[in-house]
Amino acid sequence: MRCRVCRGSAAIEVKRHNAAFCGQHFIDHVRRQVGRTIHDHAMFGPDERLAVGVSGGKDSLALWDILHHLGYRAEGIYLDLGIGAYSQDSLSRVEAFAEERDLILHSVSLLQHYGFSIPDAAKATRRTPCSACGLSKRYVLNEEATRRGFDVLVMGHNLDDEAATLFSNVLNWNMEYLGRQRPVLPASDGLAKKVKPLIRVAERETAAYAVLAGIDYEVEECPLVGGNTVNRLKEWMAMLEHDSPGVTQHFLGGFFGRASHAFAVDIPDLHPCSKCERPTTGERCAFCRLQERAVT
Repeated sequence: MRCRVCRGSAAIEVKRHNAAFCGQHFIDHVRRQVGRTIHDHAMFGPDERLAVGVSGGKDSLALWDILHHLGYRAEGIYLDLGIGAYSQDSLSRVEAFAEERDLILHSVSLLQHYGFSIPDAAKATRRTPCSACGLSKRYVLNEEATRRGFDVLVMGHNLDDEAATLFSNVLNWNMEYLGRQRPVLPASDGLAKKVKPLIRVAERETAAYAVLAGIDYEVEECPLVGGNTVNRLKEWMAMLEHDSPGVTQHFLGGFFGRASHAFAVDIPDLHPCSKCERPTTGERCAFCRLQERAVT
């Protein structure tokens, strides 16, 4: 197997592109894919200040590295979820990554700042930890991005993540979620602009990028991930992709390009949460309700 660009020995094959690349040309290929996505969806410009939500995993650290190499002003925000040694190890890797590249990192502890951890929240609500984790990440990362004056909040959701989420929304005909699934969510009062530049890069490719670029990321899976529905859907999508390379990108890209407008929904009336003053549709936002249950 030869590299498409230099004809040297290939390090990885990308079947949906019918191509193989050596290490350096694969790194160049991924950076081009991300740069093209940023351009095509007008995600942000070179002078804007970016906040990257980083977890210590391959996707978010690869994305931060790519943005750094593309010349963007990107700082990291890490949310410590309080999941024991897993969170401590993830934070250590994010700190080492930032220090090695002389990048700015902001760290927030869910337990210290909000009085609870994800295990606390899961126990109090008797729901899967992933539900409380997703809600907490959305709230805190938005809070930090707006409070610190960033122009854009950048998330490391890859092609497989977004395709599995779309699959779930279609299976359940969740019209509201389908209406909000976009590569770019514009800013509104109290909500930061949110973008997803990795939607053309598969999970296997972010892992390969991280290894080839020398990124020391958290390899271990979250110990609380058991029962995660989206992960099960990703496994099903991976089987389809194995038999029909490119089907995942066609599924997601086709939705964004040809179908998503049909699910557009009006922005609901938002008003300040009675506790935190962040926008919500009810008296109190979902995060404040979660915090109240988890802390008491």
